[in-house]
Amino acid sequence: MATKFKAEDLQEAVTFLEYNSERKALAIPEYGRHLHQLIDHAVALENREERNKLAKYIIGVMGTLNPHLRDVPDFQHKLWDQLFIMSDFQLDVDSPFPIPTREVINLKPAPLPYPQNFPKYRFYGNNIKYMIAKANEWEEGELKNALIRVIANHMKKCYLSWNKDTVTDAVIFEHLYELSDGKINLMTSTEELSNTQDLMRTNKKTSNKMQHSNTNNSNNNNTNNKNKNPHQHQNQNQKNNYKKPFKKQ
Repeated sequence: MATKFKAEDLQEAVTFLEYNSERKALAIPEYGRHLHQLIDHAVALENREERNKLAKYIIGVMGTLNPHLRDVPDFQHKLWDQLFIMSDFQLDVDSPFPIPTREVINLKPAPLPYPQNFPKYRFYGNNIKYMIAKANEWEEGELKNALIRVIANHMKKCYLSWNKDTVTDAVIFEHLYELSDGKINLMTSTEELSNTQDLMRTNKKTSNKMQHSNTNNSNNNNTNNKNKNPHQHQNQNQKNNYKKPFKKQ
């Protein structure tokens, strides 16, 4: 038998109807409103033992709702932090981990300083400045001279990758002198850098290898096709040489 509702009861239900837009905002919406209400109930408990028992139960429910977090390191630590965040840091329980504070959670990281480098010779790159600065820090000796020679050869190689024409060592020495603020001067040196043709040949090795491998692959594919169907070409030749027999009419 259907239950009859009174008009007064219906009016009361409509009057006290709650909308989510009128309720308190959820700290972590992924857990849902029921879990937030359960945490509010734990905060309102006066007995500390009951609060601790209920907090452990809530942690178990949170772990069940997020099984993918079980593979994350410090899984329990993250759940306890989220528990205090959803309680608005008002839950007073015995936590196995340090209790976070509002200041630590809302702490913003310091802005990351981006390098604002506008080098004059961009084809050398930004790392060449660090290499030159490191060379200036070294003491005079064979190691420093070897490092300077490596830097100069690297600069020449970078220059050739930007400009395919030849470049003289004097230009590299002049740029090195300028980038080092006059601390490295090879313009009066009798040493010579690597040959331009050798550096260009090094840059082309990769492309030549790729071209050679593509040619070999195409040849291998043709050979494999012939090996897979050895009778195909023979049948084709027989079809071309086939003559229809003469029929007397």
